[in-house]
Amino acid sequence: MLDWPDIVLRLGVATLAGGAIGLNRDLRGKPIGLRTLGLVSLATAMIVMIADPSGRLGAITDATSRVIQGIVTGIGFLGAGVIFRAEHHARIHGLTSAACTWLTACVGVACGIGQWQIVTVALAITFVVLIVGGPTERALHRLLGGKDDGVDKAPKPASTEPPPL
Repeated sequence: MLDWPDIVLRLGVATLAGGAIGLNRDLRGKPIGLRTLGLVSLATAMIVMIADPSGRLGAITDATSRVIQGIVTGIGFLGAGVIFRAEHHARIHGLTSAACTWLTACVGVACGIGQWQIVTVALAITFVVLIVGGPTERALHRLLGGKDDGVDKAPKPASTEPPPL
């Protein structure tokens, strides 16, 4: 059985880790933020801990495995909610935020089973990708002559004309 300090540690780290990823999304004006991803990570850690209340560090029982499978599958529905297609364009928005939702659930699972090294390395890599990835992607597009996808450019003003039929 888990003791109080371990419960607080696992759930607290999960919430803080998810919240940090959410803060990154929120600061970039994305459709998901600190509270949502903090709660996703907290909930997944909690459900994994409930599946195996013994609290054995890194242990994955059959019940825990089934819970993890359900989380990994089910979280896709929440992630799908932040993906949208821009009106009158073929561009899709929100894929990184959806991926962050899924990743945050995975971080919560790792916190729930007490895999601290995996949590630490995953968060470090996550923030490198989120902070350096966009500018690197844009620089490589310019350098290699890729199609300009308009990432991080100001949106065009909405037309007052009705869309063509």
